[in-house]
Amino acid sequence: MTNKEKKSLIEALLFVSGDPVTLSGLKNTMDLHENDLKQLLDELILEYKQKDSGIQIVEIANGYQMVTNPFYSQWLKKFTNTTTSNRLSMPSLETLAIIAYKQPIIKAELEQIRGVNSDGVIKTLMDKRLIKIMGRKEVPGKPLLYGTTQEFLQYFGIKDLTELPTLKELAREEAA
Repeated sequence: MTNKEKKSLIEALLFVSGDPVTLSGLKNTMDLHENDLKQLLDELILEYKQKDSGIQIVEIANGYQMVTNPFYSQWLKKFTNTTTSNRLSMPSLETLAIIAYKQPIIKAELEQIRGVNSDGVIKTLMDKRLIKIMGRKEVPGKPLLYGTTQEFLQYFGIKDLTELPTLKELAREEAA
C-alpha cells in the first residue's frame, strides 16, 4: 500500500468513526507501526491546514478526529438549526471548571467552593456525560468522587487536561 493509500484509509477510518480514534486503534486496523501512523497523521493534519479545508483532522481526547473548520461555525449552526440546548448554563460551566481543576472532588467540596447546592448541575453534567463518578473518597460516609470524561475533552476540543489554561493565565486574562 502506498503512503497516499494509507492516508486515504486513515481519512476513511476517521470519517466513519465520528469519535476520536486512538493511535492503537488505527494500528490494530492498519497493521502499521505507531511511529509510521503518527507521521502519516501529522502529514494529513498539515495537508488539511494548508488547503484551508472545511474539514480538519485534529488531535483531541487522546485520539484523532475529523471535525469541521471552526471558521465556518456560523453557517453550520444556521444550516443545522442548532439550538441553545447544547450550550451549558453559567452554573454548569462554573461547576465543570471546578471539577476539571480540582478533580477528583466530592460534592461537599464543590458546594463549599460554589456556595450553593449542586445536585441539579451535577445531574445535568452527568446526563451530558461531561463528568463521571471516579470512585469513593476514603472518609466517613464514603462520598462519591467526580471527574471529567473523554466527552469533556471533546466538548472543549482539547487533547488532554494539560491543555486547560492555568489559573495564573486565567487571572492575567481577567485583569487585562
